[in-house]
Amino acid sequence: MLILRQLLDEGILISLGRVQTLFPGVALCVAIGVLSWLIDQAEVASFSYAAIEAIVLAMLIGMAMRTVWTPSRAFRPGIVFTAQFVLEVAIVLLGASLDLRSLESLGFALLAAVFMTTAMTLGLGVACGRFFGLSGNLAILIAVGNAICGNSAIAAVAPVIRAKREELASAISLTAVLGVLVVLTLPRLKEPFGLNDHQYGILAGMVVYAVPQVLAATIPVSDASGQIGALVKLIRVALLGPVVALFAYRHRGGSTGQAVGFSLTRYLPWFVLGFFLTSLLRTAGVVPVELGSSAKDISRWLTIASMAALGLGVDVRAVRKSGPRVALVVCGLLVMLVSLAITLIHLFQL
Repeated sequence: MLILRQLLDEGILISLGRVQTLFPGVALCVAIGVLSWLIDQAEVASFSYAAIEAIVLAMLIGMAMRTVWTPSRAFRPGIVFTAQFVLEVAIVLLGASLDLRSLESLGFALLAAVFMTTAMTLGLGVACGRFFGLSGNLAILIAVGNAICGNSAIAAVAPVIRAKREELASAISLTAVLGVLVVLTLPRLKEPFGLNDHQYGILAGMVVYAVPQVLAATIPVSDASGQIGALVKLIRVALLGPVVALFAYRHRGGSTGQAVGFSLTRYLPWFVLGFFLTSLLRTAGVVPVELGSSAKDISRWLTIASMAALGLGVDVRAVRKSGPRVALVVCGLLVMLVSLAITLIHLFQL
């Protein structure tokens, strides 16, 4: 019932009937996805491997198009739908291929590592932001964006701390572009730091900003990296509710003396619940291995289309408006987060 209620609240079920409205944007994302797959196959035919896989190509092609062309109003609903709901379905389907028994040996150590990186990133992010002269609100937005889930966390926390529109735009614009750069560069750390596919998936899940970016950074490496990366990332996403509640409590009343309303279910996305539910069904044997494998293949195709939509929503030119101090804090915090995550992976032998 909770999942159905969230779908209704977000207007997803109703918007499914507006095919004509969604079609132009969805068709554009699918076309970019097909083009990316064709380039991927051409790479394999020419070099026996894909130097840049379809998932990353779709995002890059979308970004390139966005740089020279701003989608008109006719395309926007379908692009948003593909970037959000289609991706969320892909995540739920990915859960159907994950047997949680394979993670029994990690257990508490993995959760402890995720909680430690999140808490330390929040604390250090706010401290670094204030040290470099950023406003308190902007420092908080940058910290939660790095610690939890990028733009989604920034957008969720902004209202409860009464952030200004300029602060929100500054934090979001840089985080969106930097997240793409992380996707492209993070796989290069796998070999130098002696990480296997499983450990690399944990690293990506702990440091990459957004859920789609985690999939883009891990699935090209291996299916195992994609599964564990998604799991770790969704644990971080599940922390969004408590973090928003914390800042809502700290900023309760504000200048007006009015308490800020908060609902935990609002910050526990339906696809997080869906991912863990399908994972549990796969672990219990309700979902057979063959069906889980098919679900994973479908998830991959949906993710490619979602990456195209994600790229179409990233305007590289917006970074200029963020300012050098914001860029310095975000980049510094990212380096710290990567270093901390790699240290914990080896320390806890994850």
